[in-house]
Amino acid sequence: MVLPARRVRLLKFATKLFCGKTSGRERIDPMDTATEFGRLIGPLRRAILRTRRTADLPDLPEAQIELLRTLAEAGPLSPRQAADRLRLAPSTISNLVRTMTTAGLVEREPSTTDLRTVRLAASPTALEMLDAYDRTSTAALHRALADLTPNSREAIEHALPALTELLAVLETD
Repeated sequence: MVLPARRVRLLKFATKLFCGKTSGRERIDPMDTATEFGRLIGPLRRAILRTRRTADLPDLPEAQIELLRTLAEAGPLSPRQAADRLRLAPSTISNLVRTMTTAGLVEREPSTTDLRTVRLAASPTALEMLDAYDRTSTAALHRALADLTPNSREAIEHALPALTELLAVLETD
């Protein structure tokens, strides 16, 4: 099988970065790593998002999906809590909630302790949609990983803790 050039670059990059496999004298320059990784994130994310379209799932903006995931994981939250968790401005959350309430994805529940505030929850429809997104993306990733060499799969597996750590560092900046 002939691999597209972008896929070959990604596999070489992942192997070099996470398995430390280089030609011996070659060192991984953190700036080159940052540049290459930054260039690969967008296309990788878009490739995964395309799986939703091929499964005829609704095409929601990523900000809406992030809010739904937060509400699904954390349970009902106030708009302020949602904004803090997502590191978004309260006005952004307000705009998202307005759109998503109209679409039946978010439910606004009056607070039992303060009638001036509401709690936001993902609707049953939204939870089903997130589950469908996850099943579709996971199936596509399983198929793609199965097409990789064992070394490449191992490199990606070993990369997961480092990527989790990278996300945590980026979220604290």
